[in-house]
Amino acid sequence: MSEEIPHTLSEFEDGLKNVKESVLVMASMAAVNLESAVKGVLDRNEDLCNKAIVDDTAVNHYERKIDEMGLEIIYRFNPVATDLRIVASSMKIATNLERIADEAENIGRRGKKMAKKEEVPEVLLIEPLADQALSMLKEAAQAFSEGNVELALGLYEQDQALDAAYKKTVKKLTRRMEEDVANLKSYLNLIFISRCIERVGDHAQNIGEDVVYINSGEDIRHVGPTDELLES
Repeated sequence: MSEEIPHTLSEFEDGLKNVKESVLVMASMAAVNLESAVKGVLDRNEDLCNKAIVDDTAVNHYERKIDEMGLEIIYRFNPVATDLRIVASSMKIATNLERIADEAENIGRRGKKMAKKEEVPEVLLIEPLADQALSMLKEAAQAFSEGNVELALGLYEQDQALDAAYKKTVKKLTRRMEEDVANLKSYLNLIFISRCIERVGDHAQNIGEDVVYINSGEDIRHVGPTDELLES
């Protein structure tokens, strides 16, 4: 018969603290990856694009680490209520952060392709999209760090604004594809990059939903925030 693993309250609290700190480190890494990828595209800098591609591996490592830490906490301490929500949601947030880093890697790969082609001025269209998505990511991380439900809920409207801006950008790029066939591949790459950035916003919103769940116990996935939450 296996022996129970002894533990203390301080070990449990340290475990929770380490999980939360690891999520915040991972969020910072994902943000840096995104910044590198977008700047690589805008500046036609293949080194920055390569950095976003290579650094995705480190983010993947953190996702695995957070999963292992979370499972160990569940196994050893059997957390309940808010503590259990922190552990489970931290593991989900790590998945969203890993996917954000994947999007940064995809942007970097497209940026390398664009750097080999003639420069098109429409590349600047992705900059405001990227700024908005990066801001959402940083606010999502802040909301998690502070347990700030109001900040997390604000990501809903920001994501809607990003979606609208993305659609306008795609329309402009599609029009340019028809007008400037010689640079067709560059416009296609920009459309793909815009889509990656839009997905970053979706993942940031997902993180916001997990923050709401941790701190209120309310699951707002797919249904959005309730009137009670918005008014609280």
